[in-house]
Amino acid sequence: MSKKNNINGVVYSTDPSFEYDYEVTPEAITLGAGQQDLRVQLDKKQRNGKAVTLITGFKGTVTDLEILGKKLKTKCGAGGAAKNGEIIVQGDFRDKILDYLKSEGYRVKKSGG
Repeated sequence: MSKKNNINGVVYSTDPSFEYDYEVTPEAITLGAGQQDLRVQLDKKQRNGKAVTLITGFKGTVTDLEILGKKLKTKCGAGGAAKNGEIIVQGDFRDKILDYLKSEGYRVKKSGG
């Protein structure tokens, strides 16, 4: 996000000594694996009938989410994405992902049908 989009309500000022007051958003702290409460489910909605495994409930930084997503995609040998607080792995890998996350110490449950 650029600084222009993060200004608190001021568009322009003629005061030469004026300084913009930027919003500061605190960086999320990644919880430990034992404190994470993840849900693993199969999702076919709005994907033209193709199944994806959806992992939700991750609390932490975007970087840590992407690292976990990369590990899961590598473990399953599939593509996917990690964004908006969820990890998408192409294909039905619920059981494999569930077993891997449990072995890493995450609290995880199978969700949905």
